[in-house]
Amino acid sequence: MSTERREHQRFKLSVPVEICSESADTPLRGATSDLSLGGCYVESIFPFPIGTHLELKLQLEDTLLILATAVTCDAQVGNGIRFDKILPEDLEQLETFLKSVAEKEAAEMENK
Repeated sequence: MSTERREHQRFKLSVPVEICSESADTPLRGATSDLSLGGCYVESIFPFPIGTHLELKLQLEDTLLILATAVTCDAQVGNGIRFDKILPEDLEQLETFLKSVAEKEAAEMENK
């Protein structure tokens, strides 16, 4: 029996991200270590507590603005972050980006 709870495929991707929270005066700048349509993982030695509401600026071709929540907190490692609200045009850009990554991965697998 699979314990996989995610509804979206995850990709091991390093995408620049800026994270703002109500509790921090300055944004945290970093990169995702994995990314999906429903969320991401961001490595940080100072992760946010579970339940923290966040505002993400994900840097693809354009900057995507995403309201999110920290859903996992791994001490001195990072956070699993669930995307809660994203504009339709930003979601479309994220879908297009992830689809191109999936196609590239599939092509690389065929060539092995």
